[in-house]
Amino acid sequence: MRTTVGIIGAGPAGLLLARLLRNAGIDSVVLESRDRAYVERRQRAGILEQGTADVLRAAGAGERMDREGLRHDGIELRFERERHRVDFPASTGGSSVLVYAQTEVCKDLIALQLKEGGPLLFGAEALAVEGALTDRPRIRFRREGHEGHDGDEGDDGHEDVLDCDYVVGCDGFRGVARKAVPAGLSHVFERTYPFGWLGILADVAPSHDELVYARHDRGFALLSMRSPAVSRLYLQVPEGTEAGEWADEEIWDELERRFETGDAWRLERGPVTSKSVTPMRSYVHEPMRYGRLFLAGDAAHIVPPTGAKGLNLAVGDVVTFARALTHLGDTGSAERLDAYSETCLRRVWQAERFSYDMTTLLHRAPGATAFDDRIQLARLRRVATSRAAETDLAEGYTGFPLE
Repeated sequence: MRTTVGIIGAGPAGLLLARLLRNAGIDSVVLESRDRAYVERRQRAGILEQGTADVLRAAGAGERMDREGLRHDGIELRFERERHRVDFPASTGGSSVLVYAQTEVCKDLIALQLKEGGPLLFGAEALAVEGALTDRPRIRFRREGHEGHDGDEGDDGHEDVLDCDYVVGCDGFRGVARKAVPAGLSHVFERTYPFGWLGILADVAPSHDELVYARHDRGFALLSMRSPAVSRLYLQVPEGTEAGEWADEEIWDELERRFETGDAWRLERGPVTSKSVTPMRSYVHEPMRYGRLFLAGDAAHIVPPTGAKGLNLAVGDVVTFARALTHLGDTGSAERLDAYSETCLRRVWQAERFSYDMTTLLHRAPGATAFDDRIQLARLRRVATSRAAETDLAEGYTGFPLE
């Protein structure tokens, strides 16, 4: 097999990149180790920044998003039983965010790719990236039977090779793309937090029309949603907690404590349909390019979910790559491709900083002292009373510019 851009991973980053390249007249092949049903049902992010939503619209993938997504013009911060709303448009010149689950983004992009795009091979496990320093890198992969552009079936266990001009690894932290970068050239920056998020999906209408971020002496809590009828809620729990350790009623009781206010607001309960624990970590791999291999999304960086940045950072990476490759075709200049890592990392580190700030602003660390508590509350009070501090939070939340 032969293509211009070999894309490893059919998450939102890989799928969007294939769409952007298709619209620019550049051919690609997407390899995805899982089957289509798995990709379309895995629960991940749910907040789209203003820039991400704009990119999806421009790519022709925004019709259902605009019809079913929930526009949010702010978030609510809660601390000491008080409520403070951060107004995004007023602080950013009109920016907002959209609640639209990653699963739905993937469904939209998969449908477009199968209808209009190049090959999308499910059940195609990438085994290695070879020849990244040559002008003909290749991806070795195993086909376990795939549903592709034409719906044909591959031979079980058949190993194949995809020859490319460029390889983009959108295959996550455990994928093969990052492993192709020599250890001597890799620089890793990371932080693991001593707590995680116990998350639930519940069949109950959200108890507030915007996201609520609550700081409490017992730990952080987040009220979010997936639709007008489905709530997504989280509790800060100790690192290593198993979801099964918490009964449903215990979760609702603890959420109620942490969201408590001094007014008549109340938390609505409903049947819990899923329960899981998300670890909290920050991770950056530098560089994001090795020869003709480019890393994107979780293959290069991970952020704690507090800032809702993971999916949006991945979108920024593939937009940067697609624009750079288009610029090469239009002008013959590889300047933007050569600057890919540096360009992406500027935005990545701002998102890492913002996610770290949000995490330390709202979570109570084990062993926190009374001094730590007062500093945390002072930071929250500053956001609640200073337009400059509120603007900084709003600009970070709605998204840093796509360069």
